[in-house]
Amino acid sequence: MQTEDLIPVNKLSVHYNIEHSFVLTLQESGLLEVVRLEEEIFVPASELKSLEKMANLYYEMGINIEGIETITHLLQRLNDMQQHIMQLTNRLGLYEVG
Repeated sequence: MQTEDLIPVNKLSVHYNIEHSFVLTLQESGLLEVVRLEEEIFVPASELKSLEKMANLYYEMGINIEGIETITHLLQRLNDMQQHIMQLTNRLGLYEVG
């Protein structure tokens, strides 16, 4: 991962108006990947969409970290099932000729 793909947590805290500790709590819960370089903590650019969603759940909807963990898990299961349905639909299409 290149360093230009990493955003310092300090900048994210200001930009999204979130607490530094919130990002660390998400990381400790396994919900967000962070990178530690020397004394500074960074979030990969690929994680920004997830961070925004979780910040909205936490700050705007008042959902605690455990609730965010549950929602994230259920959304991942839903996505997995949708992909599985798509695979089964594609396989079924092979047998539906004319």
